Amino acid sequence: MALFEYFPNYIWNLSVAIAMESGAQLGEIIDMCKPIKDAADGGADAGTPQFMRAWAAMGEKLLDLAAEDEAKGRTLSASNKLERASLYLITAERMQGHGAPGREATYAKARTAFDRSTELGKLNRERVEIPLQVGTMPAIFTRAPREGRNPVVVFCNGLDSCKELLYWTRLPEQLARRGISTLCVDQPGSGEALRLERLPVDPHSENWASKAVDWLEQQSEVDPKAIGMTGISLGGHFAPRAVAYEPRFASGAVWGANHNWREVQDKRMSREGENPVPHYWAHVHWAFGAEGQKEFLAKSEAMNLNGHMDRIKVPFLVTHGANDRQISVGYADDLFEQLVNSPRRELVIFTSREGGVEHVGADNMAYGRDLIADWFAETLGGRTN
Repeated sequence: MALFEYFPNYIWNLSVAIAMESGAQLGEIIDMCKPIKDAADGGADAGTPQFMRAWAAMGEKLLDLAAEDEAKGRTLSASNKLERASLYLITAERMQGHGAPGREATYAKARTAFDRSTELGKLNRERVEIPLQVGTMPAIFTRAPREGRNPVVVFCNGLDSCKELLYWTRLPEQLARRGISTLCVDQPGSGEALRLERLPVDPHSENWASKAVDWLEQQSEVDPKAIGMTGISLGGHFAPRAVAYEPRFASGAVWGANHNWREVQDKRMSREGENPVPHYWAHVHWAFGAEGQKEFLAKSEAMNLNGHMDRIKVPFLVTHGANDRQISVGYADDLFEQLVNSPRRELVIFTSREGGVEHVGADNMAYGRDLIADWFAETLGGRTN
């Protein structure tokens, strides 16, 4: 096991690990976690109100400190504090059950802090909205810092993440160093699209991924022949599906395979493997717009890539952690073996030799981040040196 395991349950430790990989400060992590250690003894669900209070309080403190910096004209320092405030508020909100008191207000504060940090820090990211058939798909566009038309990668969420967490993986930063832009999307069923647009999960990811490609083709700095697609966690289902059915994608990769997510639900009902968030079944019902378990299972029936992967005819990279406690490493083998028409396919299982062995490398994202960035540089026309 490679996670920093401060609490007695996996889900809380996973959230802490993700925050640490997303830019949290260790001292602040300790200050937030120490008062709630006993609350974790009741299981992953019971203590989440205490979790939110502790983490939101740190977020509020950083908002106050950022305001003091800004009043003194120290806007870069203010941006740094706003960035962490947004991270802690998003983490606090993500741990709550659907409809929990204070959840919407906490999310709104997190979004405001993130946008203000972008402005004050003059950060290389722009909030954009992709028109969908119904509603819009909020996204963050990070531009490659070089003139002319550049390659770009569409980066999508898993079940419970958001575009801000995608940005904080620093994959957009590493892609930009390699001359590649990134579009981090809150696709239907995730992030802002779920919370504010009320758009449920669409298992047929090509529906929204194709709209992202339509938008990118209209941007003067994008090379329309060099658009890639990747996803993290449940994005390991959405990305391959999108590449299979959207021929304009020139390359693909997954940060964690998720080949048969419908089957994963059967395993979770049998208490096999770990869940990604507290209040799991209420969360998936909300995300899929289902009234109950029967409707959710019916709506997730299409979340199975068997019989679709032979449609992929572009380079594709499959990565997975050897000790993933949520999604079996065998699903990475299934995906790789079914990429029979890809001209270049690669399977990388992260082991204890390097790290990144947990779900989507939550213990160490450095290896997945660098590998995926290099993969797109090699297959879309970026640089690796």
